[in-house]
Amino acid sequence: MKLLLIATAALTFATPLHAADLRFDDPRKQERYETLINELRCLVCQNQTIADSNAELALDLREKVAELIADGKSDAEVIEFVTARYGDFVLYRPPVQSNTLLLWLGPLLLLVIAGTALILTVRHRAKFADSDEECTP
Repeated sequence: MKLLLIATAALTFATPLHAADLRFDDPRKQERYETLINELRCLVCQNQTIADSNAELALDLREKVAELIADGKSDAEVIEFVTARYGDFVLYRPPVQSNTLLLWLGPLLLLVIAGTALILTVRHRAKFADSDEECTP
């Protein structure tokens, strides 16, 4: 029973300790690593970055990003590597392309529609308020 308890504790704490080992001697590489893992979405959790996620896939991606940075790859090459395997969905800031245009312009379009509706409503009410005043004896 003690052996089972020790094995369970070891497995429970092994992943966080291993994840904390991804450190660089060069502060610039460490900063690049931190920036990149905060820009990539966890494909398991989908609403967390790979920096915030404890999923096994996120751990693998953090290790791969660290490996690519250690190999001297640029940020663009790391992003290209990840998107080649997982698509643009893995990026928190997807590139502006024809298939993502609505994603980028959608909020602006909704704001214009809401503003137009507000202006038309105010004008319509003002028009009827003026006509009601003219009709009262």
